Amino acid sequence: MKVLISVDIEGVSGIVHPTETNPDRYDYERGRALMTAEANAAVAGVLDAEPTAVVWVTDAHGTYRNLLPEELDRRARLVRGKPRPLGMLGGIDEHVDAVLFVGYHARAGHGPAVLAHTMNDGILDVRVAGRSMGEIGLNAAMAGHLGVPVVLLSGDDSACAELHDLVPSALTVAVKQALGQGAAVVLHPEEARERLRRAAAEAVTRRALVSPLVLAGPLEVEVDLSAPFMVDLATLVPGVSRTEGGRTVTFTAADFADAYRLVLLLAQLAAVKPA
Repeated sequence: MKVLISVDIEGVSGIVHPTETNPDRYDYERGRALMTAEANAAVAGVLDAEPTAVVWVTDAHGTYRNLLPEELDRRARLVRGKPRPLGMLGGIDEHVDAVLFVGYHARAGHGPAVLAHTMNDGILDVRVAGRSMGEIGLNAAMAGHLGVPVVLLSGDDSACAELHDLVPSALTVAVKQALGQGAAVVLHPEEARERLRRAAAEAVTRRALVSPLVLAGPLEVEVDLSAPFMVDLATLVPGVSRTEGGRTVTFTAADFADAYRLVLLLAQLAAVKPA
C-alpha cells in the first residue's frame, strides 16, 4: 500500500505562536524540530501496522521547506518545495490508499482554535457549494476527488472537530486544547507522539471503513478576501467575478480538482503586496 502523510506545523503539540512557525522568527528552529518529530511518529505508526507500505511525507507548511530532511525517518520519502501540483497534497495520486493530516489547524474564523487561518491571512473564508471550508476540508475533498480517504488528523481539538464534521469515521488525535488563537493546553511532545503513533497504526489498519469525501461538480465557489486590491487581482483570472459587497469573488468549477487549483492560485494572489 501507499500512504501520504501531509504535515503542517500550527497543529503540532507545543506550537501556539507565529514565532514558532515563521522562518524569520527566533523560535522557528524549535518549531520545525517538533514538526519533524511528529511526522516521524506518524511514519512509525503506519509502518508498525503495514511494514511494507510505501510512505511519502509531504511538507505542507508555508514554504514547504520546514521538515528537517536529515532528521526524517529514512524509511519515508519527502516531498519538499514549491510551487508544485496540488499544494499541501504534493505527491498524491489515485494510487494512494490513505492520507494522514498531521499538525493541521482549523479554518479562518473558527475558534477558539490555535493559529486558525485558511492558507494565508489574505483569505477570510472559502465556501464550496455554500459550505465553509479551510485547509482541512479543501485537502480532504481534493483527496476524495482522487478516491483517497483521509483516515487520521492530529491538531488541536477544534481541528479534530472540523474533520469529524466532514469525515465522521476518521480518527483524530487532539494534541492540545485550544484556549484561543495563541494559547492552548498542550500535551508533552513525547506523549503527543506516542498517541499519534498508535493512532496512525490503527488508522491505516481500518482504512476500508473510511469513505473518501467526494463533492460532485459543477461547484459554485466563493472566496472572501481581506483587501480590495486582492479582489482586483483575482478578477483578472478568467471565470472569476466580483460579487456585490466588494470583498468576495466567485467562480464555477467543473469538478473539485478545478476548484482546488483555482483556490490555490487565489491564495497566491492574496499573498501579493500592493505595489
